[in-house]
Amino acid sequence: MEQLHARTPDYAFHAESYREGELWRAGLAAALRDALALPSMEGGLAPPVLLERTDCGTYIREHMEMATAPHLTMPFYLLTPKEAQPLYPAVLACPGHGYGYKQLLGLLPDGTARTGEPGLYKDYPAELARRGMMVIVPELLGLGDRRLERDRDKEPEANSCFSLAMNLLMAGKTLAGFRVHEMMRCIDYVLSRGDVAPERIGCMGFSGGGFVCALTAALDERIAATVISGYTNTFRDSTMAKPHCSDNYVPGLQRLAEMPDIWGLIAPRPLLIESGEADAGFPLYGALKAIGRLEDVYRAAGAEASLFKDIHPGKHEISGAVAFDWLQDRLGAG
Repeated sequence: MEQLHARTPDYAFHAESYREGELWRAGLAAALRDALALPSMEGGLAPPVLLERTDCGTYIREHMEMATAPHLTMPFYLLTPKEAQPLYPAVLACPGHGYGYKQLLGLLPDGTARTGEPGLYKDYPAELARRGMMVIVPELLGLGDRRLERDRDKEPEANSCFSLAMNLLMAGKTLAGFRVHEMMRCIDYVLSRGDVAPERIGCMGFSGGGFVCALTAALDERIAATVISGYTNTFRDSTMAKPHCSDNYVPGLQRLAEMPDIWGLIAPRPLLIESGEADAGFPLYGALKAIGRLEDVYRAAGAEASLFKDIHPGKHEISGAVAFDWLQDRLGAG
């Protein structure tokens, strides 16, 4: 493994001019799409079905579902601020591991309201909605309500990632690719509503949701501002250093580029990296290496002022101390 990792990736960033940077960007983006084996985006987007509507005080929470691919339906929550705006800024909130999208919203696995502390997600979609942003919170394939039938009776935080990831590989697909595809479908949906500003769409993801968020932002330029929390690192110091869930692994990804080079496809758009000093799975020393590499990419793109970091004193968890205000400012919310 050490020998394989020592090989210089095909798309390691080393551009010395704007032109070289553009050629690197185009080549890596195309190779990343191929590695993820993204499902086809052909076909119109059918209107979602409303399952439940709840008044949450300063915003309305709607539980909905929509088709994202043939034979595939994705449930999601949509949080819309009550204070009317001509066009809302919108944020795509990507869940990580846990019991799914409900965990981000202050709900228990059965959908009832949680009491007590918000936990590692800090209920961040609700906080963003209170700040004037429309927030869409999808259930990722393999988590929570989208586990395989045989996993439904297990503990709420159990998932179907391994079975789905391995069987999708047998079909020439990847779990990460399906998840990125569905995030793009979420953007299609919010833009189809007519009440969202196309140039003010953001994305925030934590842990495994940070991986999905980063890949989506790297490939979809409709995302204007991105927060990646609890994930940014090097492959060598994180997913290669200790066991991680199978949904973190994409065939050939490490051969293409190191993690910060892939994140570099987001440049020159604004990017905030949030990392905890005591994060054991994605350690700080690896995060600082990745941030240093990202600084090189953003500098080459003439966008040094668009890269931000928040190194907070916590563990593997959302902080929000910088991120919430940062998104609000970048998307012109509130």
